[in-house]
Amino acid sequence: MKVRFKRAVLAAVSAAAIALASGCGGTIPIVSDSRENQGYTDAQTMLIVATERNRYRDVYTDQIWQVPVDDEGNVFQTYLLGQVRNFLKEMKTTNLLAKEREITLSSQDKELVEQLTDRFCQTMTEADRSYTGAGREDVYTMYADYHLANKLVDELTKDVNLEISDSEARVMVVQEIVLSDRETAEAVQQQAAEEDADFASIARTMAENKTIETSVGRGERSQEYETVVFALEAGQVSPVIPVDGQYYIVKCINEFDEDATLERKEKLALQRKQQAFRGIYETYAAEHPVEIGGELWDSISFTDGADSTTTEFFQLYQEMTEKP
Repeated sequence: MKVRFKRAVLAAVSAAAIALASGCGGTIPIVSDSRENQGYTDAQTMLIVATERNRYRDVYTDQIWQVPVDDEGNVFQTYLLGQVRNFLKEMKTTNLLAKEREITLSSQDKELVEQLTDRFCQTMTEADRSYTGAGREDVYTMYADYHLANKLVDELTKDVNLEISDSEARVMVVQEIVLSDRETAEAVQQQAAEEDADFASIARTMAENKTIETSVGRGERSQEYETVVFALEAGQVSPVIPVDGQYYIVKCINEFDEDATLERKEKLALQRKQQAFRGIYETYAAEHPVEIGGELWDSISFTDGADSTTTEFFQLYQEMTEKP
């Protein structure tokens, strides 16, 4: 039980980093609206804190907060708060950059923000309002900042080539046998390459790896592996492929997984867009440092406000801004 839970914590740490680095909702980092204030009000901060706390609590329960996540003894609550704080810092910085570039919300954008605010406020319970201290104005401000920052990202990356070829995004479905002894691998390969051989059955008997069938995308494996495997056609079995002291035997099940390739195209295009934006953002951030401070950060407890359940803030934004 302890081993499984530790693995769950590590997965949560990774998920938290990804979610917050991508704007908590599948978008790109974003921001606030006040140059006079180097941070956010307590209520605005707690909207994000509550959303993230509740999302992770729903999956991992309250056990997760005091579990160590590194060799220094930092616990998951401290880690997640640090991620939220960094997210807000990037939001503020990006918002200031939007002002400098004179990018503002249009009347249509403001109408969307009004709709988001109304919908989110309808989902808030009394416990949510008590825990966050947030009212309608706070919700509106955060959605306005978040949307403005996304608008900035789109504007600054509008000339970036986001076309990803099928070859670059290609995903295959394969079955693998991984062994640590070359002589054994050669013998197994001969058996697996025979006509009518049951590759999966041989793999279950001989392979040292537990996962036999997997998807493989371009750029995810070593060059030695990809040179051989991406030349396979459906049904073909590879020769033994030596990679870092291990020996791979691979059977191609589907040489072009159309759905997975399309999904990976979208992911690679987003990564390219993020890269382009980060180049501009990091230069600006170095010249315009922002600190997110305040006594609130020392007093937040994830065990308080147990009845608060809101998880909808970023989810609603994603739903209402997704293109059909």
